[in-house]
Amino acid sequence: MMLLSPMIRRAEQHQVCVQLATSSATQISFSVSGYDVNSEQTTLVLGKYCYLHTVIVTPEQGDFVTDKALGYEVYFDDRAQPLDELCYEGLSSPQFIIPKQLTKVLHGSCRNPHHSSKDSLVMADTQLESFRKQGQSGPSLLLMSGDQIYADDVAGAMLLAIHQLIERLGLYKETLNGLGPLEDITKQLFNREKILPKTPWQACSKRSMSYWTKTDDPHFTSMHACNHLMHFEEFIAYYLLAFSPVVWTLIDTDKISYKEQYPAKRQKFYDEWLVLQEFITGLSSTQRLFANISTLMMFDDHDVTDDWNLTAQWEQAIASNAASSRIIHNGLLSYWLFQGLGNDAMVDSKTLLAPFKASLVEGQWQFSTLDKELQRFGRWHFCLDTFPKVVVLDTRTHRWRNEQNFAEPSGLMDWEMLMELQETLINHEAVILVSPPPVFGVKSIEAIQAAFNICGQPLMVDVENWMAHEGSAKKLLDIFKRADTPKETIILSGDVHYSFCFSVQSRFGRHHNRIWQLTASGIKNEFPKKLIACLDKLDSIFYGPWSPLNFFTKRWQMEVNKHPVYHATKKQPYLVSNSAISLISLKQGKLAKYELWHGDGSINQFCLDLE
Repeated sequence: MMLLSPMIRRAEQHQVCVQLATSSATQISFSVSGYDVNSEQTTLVLGKYCYLHTVIVTPEQGDFVTDKALGYEVYFDDRAQPLDELCYEGLSSPQFIIPKQLTKVLHGSCRNPHHSSKDSLVMADTQLESFRKQGQSGPSLLLMSGDQIYADDVAGAMLLAIHQLIERLGLYKETLNGLGPLEDITKQLFNREKILPKTPWQACSKRSMSYWTKTDDPHFTSMHACNHLMHFEEFIAYYLLAFSPVVWTLIDTDKISYKEQYPAKRQKFYDEWLVLQEFITGLSSTQRLFANISTLMMFDDHDVTDDWNLTAQWEQAIASNAASSRIIHNGLLSYWLFQGLGNDAMVDSKTLLAPFKASLVEGQWQFSTLDKELQRFGRWHFCLDTFPKVVVLDTRTHRWRNEQNFAEPSGLMDWEMLMELQETLINHEAVILVSPPPVFGVKSIEAIQAAFNICGQPLMVDVENWMAHEGSAKKLLDIFKRADTPKETIILSGDVHYSFCFSVQSRFGRHHNRIWQLTASGIKNEFPKKLIACLDKLDSIFYGPWSPLNFFTKRWQMEVNKHPVYHATKKQPYLVSNSAISLISLKQGKLAKYELWHGDGSINQFCLDLE
């Protein structure tokens, strides 16, 4: 059985990387229309009935053609597999495009299965089918910039399904992990925040609120940690359930129920389960999308846990506790399997293959050696050699820590990584820069975050913006002002659960350049609509073009212009809170159109021209 349909990952002229999962060991090969190809397969055994395959497909002679749809077929042990469900109308096979001259790119982030909003990937699939039916290639690349899963915010029904799938697939379990055995999940449902590790209040700093209120300080700070994923096999099952409709057929939905004496918890469980069922219905569309477009992904915090590496103090607390470290490593390791291996087609990420395979001892995972390799691995970031060049940043594992106060927010990238970024950007005419958190965010919201940080509560409001750290902010802005950096830089970001379009120019730069901050969030998540409307108005009032408050921001040397949603008859907001995936249209490497494809089927377009 094909547990996870083919996902076209990194696609280049010389090779195409594809990931899929099966319930049994099998030899996998591909055929590509018009080419004789070789298929090099790497298989990782995750359970008795779960095999994850990463296949590198290369042409026997020459290179693949770029920017043109290529049909393909999949063979298991030389037997062609039926792929009808992955084909767009009028086509006999699924197709992929190797992007080179980028003209249309899809981008989004933040996909929470049980959020009440619609899954925008379903809309993306519908739109891509429309392009292909008209004989147009449409978008050739999908960039997902974080929170592809929510490990720290799991619906009760999803957690029950995860544990069913663990047993059905015989997923191998951890041993000696500091977490204890994986017990009957019904005892932990909606109660995991009580067993997640904490720092005793006596050991907390006297500067912290926990010390004075005599409450233990939780290591995992998500507001929705009651069903937080903990064990490695839980992460594996979650990924499969988030991306594949097939594995849901293995779930006995009659057993997904919750008997709780508190009506509020029962109502929460069934409300989330109702939304999840709609999400499951849309998975057939999303798996077709992934089978027809090259998809690259980067982690943000929720792929592992909320506030991941936000402060040096948080990092210290995690490192000092074996159970906390195990949970973080499980999240990062599962990211490596389902996202990281495909991002670079196993060029750098393959260094973890040998220690990972060696960690499976007599049907159980023993990760002590692998953990050391995982901590040393530093190549989560990657580039794609297209025009414009795609540069994807790791803003999580190379933090610029505040050495004076460990409770202060860390910079999103340290000096060494910023210098590497500088070398990557120079001498390019145009670049697409993927930064999970926005570089140029909403000033009113950043001001609120700064106020909470001054009060010693950076974790409460996720103080994770580039301008929160003096050193990293200054260095990044200096890079943008250099004379040899791109004339057109398009920054794609997510994280914040609302969407916007800003254009930026340096006031005192050495050359005329244009920077676009395009933020699309979330694919299946939203910021409270009334609150975002209020913040939108406050930002326009307090940080308008002539406001003196602009001088006190760290980016005052950059002229930032906000672009509204286009409407023919009335003024539209600058900030949009409606689940969406964005379409970036380019002309000769420059931004030509910026649209939001919403999960409810509607489309918005930002006005790129300033009045």
